[in-house]
Amino acid sequence: MNNLLKGGLALGGTALAVGGLRWALSSEPRYAPWEKPRFADFENRVLILGGGFGGYNVAKSICEMTRKRDDVGVMVISRENYLTFWPMVPGVVSSDVGVRNIAQPLRRTLIHLGASFRRAEVEDVDFEKRTVTADGHEFPYDHLVFALGAEPNFFGIPGVEKHALPMKGISDAVRIRNRVIERFEQAVLEGGEIPESALTFVVIGAGATGVETAAQLHVLIHEVLAQEYPNVNPNRFRIMLLDALPNILPELDAGLRRVARGQLAARDIEVLTNAMAEEVTEDRVRLKDGREIHTQNVIWTAGARPNSLVEKLGLPLVEKTKGIKVDEYLRVEGFRNVWALGDNATIPNLDDGFVPPNAQAAVKEGKHLAKNILAAIDGRELKPFKYRSQGQLIDLGSHFAVNDVFGVKFSGRLASLFWRGAYLVRLDSPQGRVRQAFDWALEYFAHPTVAQIRDYQAAE
Repeated sequence: MNNLLKGGLALGGTALAVGGLRWALSSEPRYAPWEKPRFADFENRVLILGGGFGGYNVAKSICEMTRKRDDVGVMVISRENYLTFWPMVPGVVSSDVGVRNIAQPLRRTLIHLGASFRRAEVEDVDFEKRTVTADGHEFPYDHLVFALGAEPNFFGIPGVEKHALPMKGISDAVRIRNRVIERFEQAVLEGGEIPESALTFVVIGAGATGVETAAQLHVLIHEVLAQEYPNVNPNRFRIMLLDALPNILPELDAGLRRVARGQLAARDIEVLTNAMAEEVTEDRVRLKDGREIHTQNVIWTAGARPNSLVEKLGLPLVEKTKGIKVDEYLRVEGFRNVWALGDNATIPNLDDGFVPPNAQAAVKEGKHLAKNILAAIDGRELKPFKYRSQGQLIDLGSHFAVNDVFGVKFSGRLASLFWRGAYLVRLDSPQGRVRQAFDWALEYFAHPTVAQIRDYQAAE
């Protein structure tokens, strides 16, 4: 009888857990399919260009605040139908992070919120007619939001765009991972007779993305692939991290920078600071001081610039950054109904000059801009945007991170657990959150496996 009772309790507990999980992963859409109004029929149409952190959070926040209203319509136009969770992208290189877990579907989420979505490339804007042209179609608006993000900035250095692998998204992280696998396969095929330049990986740019990418390259080579290629000595691979500035991770304090640099040195990742690239060719990087690094694998993380479309449209730009010039309310200078945020805008900050172009700031900007747009629609007073950083979290792989959270600085395994927990709860996709948590739990029992599917860049 006791065994039956225990079995019944266990079965009941399992059923409750499954039911709770199913409830957490599901949500009721705002409109039934036959109830959804056309975007053009709304009295106040908010058209958002870009589906990154900034654009998505504007759309999400407006939809949440107008759930009981029927006069405000929201549409997002983006060239991709997923939101990239940027802080976890470097983890894709080592397969510590799953692609489908951080490529969060935009269409499904926005439709559930009550917004409209179109996957299209923005071509032109007619500010007088208040229309946007994307992929040959016109979309009307009453309020327009520029959230087009950024693109790599190669600073005019010869050969970078042609020969370097940029690190600007998920497909780039997969491409870098595939390059490493290709080098292992090449080493096996050629019986070790492979030039050192083919096994040398140079990451240019030692900000957060560059440091994390270099660290994840080490994890991929030494902790993942080394077991699958017993005939290849992983110590033949060379990882170098270059930056033109005197220090790596300039956004961190000196103490955490030293800890991070010590970790990189312990993994034989060579760090060169005050090293400015002058030219990148097919087989080497030439530095401004005359040195040359022989490599066939250059990864570019050194800079980004606002989307080039903002300049073509004739929007007012800040000369120093080439970002859209906005006021403290995130309104484009000279316009009443045009707004901008994120990486394509240069936003004044009362304390630090300009708001940094990162994901943390973009999320806050999106939520604040949603309130200001609704205030403008309702004739209420706008509120200025003020940004205060919550800190920086830098993952170095191998269960090690360096964190600065509201001035509290810590590093090591605890910092790594904090990094994972902090970003896990910020994943907007419940399914992605559960899958990634399961993957990390499984990691304690088995190393991740990877495969190079050459005809499918986004393969796991």
